[in-house]
This record gives sequence, structure tokens and C-alpha cells, in this order.
Amino acid sequence: MKKQEPVWASLVLGMHDALVSTLGLITGLVFANATQYIIVLTGLIAAASAGLSMTASEYLSQKAGGNSRNALWRGIMTGVAYMFSAFMLLVPFIFIENSFIAITMTFVVGVSIIFMFNYLRSVLMGVRLWPSFIEMLIICAIVTFVAFAIGECAKIFFGIVI
Repeated sequence: MKKQEPVWASLVLGMHDALVSTLGLITGLVFANATQYIIVLTGLIAAASAGLSMTASEYLSQKAGGNSRNALWRGIMTGVAYMFSAFMLLVPFIFIENSFIAITMTFVVGVSIIFMFNYLRSVLMGVRLWPSFIEMLIICAIVTFVAFAIGECAKIFFGIVI
């Protein structure tokens, strides 16, 4: 099972980056009173471009680190994990018009993604579920909150209102 570790590392990289950046983006747009359509469109564009960027970055990082054999596979896994996670966070906004209800559901989806990832990892690799889940959840929440706070400060500092 140890040979699967690189795949898990790439999945964590893509999934966690998508959760943090997409949640920060969506939350910022909701609190800036963006419409449902702006949130979905912006989220889809960000998910696609960032997912491709993550694919390329992980590939180049692996090549630079001497892992030429698995570089492409790890790049693809990172990008797929990013795009899947980001898209799942947008699903509530596709079906729910009220942005504050949709953002609540988005947070539920985000926590569910973290839980399911850690559950699968615990079953397949023998990692303890709850400590791993709680650690990832806390890190994601802190980084998302800080990103949101920076956005709010920038909005106030620059006087930007959507």
C-alpha cells in the first residue's frame, strides 16, 4: 500500500487547495452581494483555470524533484481533485437561488468532501480517521477565514462594492 502514497499526496494537494481557494472566492462573492449567476460563472472559470494550473504545477514540481516517472500521473490527479472539489462546492449555487442558503450548503459539501477523503484514506491506508479529518478541517477553516478576512479588508480599504 505504501506505493499509493504519492497519489494520496497529490489528491490532498488538489482537494485542499480547491476547498480553500474556492470557498474563499465563493464566500467573498456572496458577501459582496454577487448574483447566483456571477458566483457560478466566476467559480467555474476559477475552477478550470486553477485546476489546469495545479496540474501543470504538480507535474513540473515532480519533474524538478526527480520524479519523472510519475510526474504526469501526479499532475493529473492533483488537477482532477482540484476541479472535482471546486465543482462540488458550486453545485448548491446551481440549484439554490438564495446565496446565503447556498453558501451554507456549500460549507456542508466542503466538510463532506474532507470527511469522505479522510474516510477513504483511513480504510485504504490504515490512517486514523478522526485526527486526520479534524486536522484537515481546522486547517481548511483557518485558511478560508483568513482569505475571506483579507478580501473584506481589501473591499473596505479600496471602497469596492459589487
